[in-house]
Amino acid sequence: MISQFLPTDFDATAKIAILAGKGVYPQLVVDELVKLQIKTTLIAFEDETSPDLISQFSPDNVETINVGQLGKLLKSLKKHNVKYAIMAGQITPKKLFKGLKLDLKAMLVMATLKRKNAETIFGAIANELAKIGVNMLDARSFLDESIAPKGFFTGKKWSVSNDYLQHGMTIAREMARLDVGQGCVVARGSVLAVEAWEGTDQMIERAGQFDAKDALFAKTVKPNQDYRFDVPVIGERTIRKLAKANIKNVAIEAGKVIILEKDKVRTLAEENDIKIFGV
Repeated sequence: MISQFLPTDFDATAKIAILAGKGVYPQLVVDELVKLQIKTTLIAFEDETSPDLISQFSPDNVETINVGQLGKLLKSLKKHNVKYAIMAGQITPKKLFKGLKLDLKAMLVMATLKRKNAETIFGAIANELAKIGVNMLDARSFLDESIAPKGFFTGKKWSVSNDYLQHGMTIAREMARLDVGQGCVVARGSVLAVEAWEGTDQMIERAGQFDAKDALFAKTVKPNQDYRFDVPVIGERTIRKLAKANIKNVAIEAGKVIILEKDKVRTLAEENDIKIFGV
């Protein structure tokens, strides 16, 4: 089995379009697809996709579009004759509110949405892709080895009680259920910060201002998580933010949250005495 997250009828001979956002996530997906010798084309988003990643593709195998150009996206996928698409990496959240240049197709789709969030917007896009025969894959596909394991990933024991650990996960899960965010920072039964649209990094920065003892960062998933678009991740950047904020304890949903570049995260976390536990 190539990946447990692929559909049972996955065709490994078909071409996959990588919709590449920010960060190292898209590069990890590309590396795995290269190893598997699966044909790919790159859809790069203006001011989002890494130039280094773009340079790895021949010019005739890259399409660069604005985040709001749904019509151009559909035309690009048709042009390259892809059967699958995979979303890899984050799109800057504020772009969905400011500076978004919607084309006519995108405006028509957005007008049908009563609630506008990442899940509804990207879900509507997936429906448009399906109409032209392109299937959106689970974004965890090909990254099975990056899924958070159960138990201690770094460290051997907690400096916080099990009650406080469970409190953090309860708050994170409730925020996810309410579609507010998928993370929080707690300390000794108090909620220091919850993640909303601004994202994990800024939440950690806010929580760090309290300099609270035994602070714990918890990360989870929504009850009905759509893994085609929204995969919770932690990576080196997260660990650096936690170290700067003096938050030494991390609880993540095992089997669901992705740890990007596990070896690097483990090394950096251990250097900063940050304990990571899969719940």
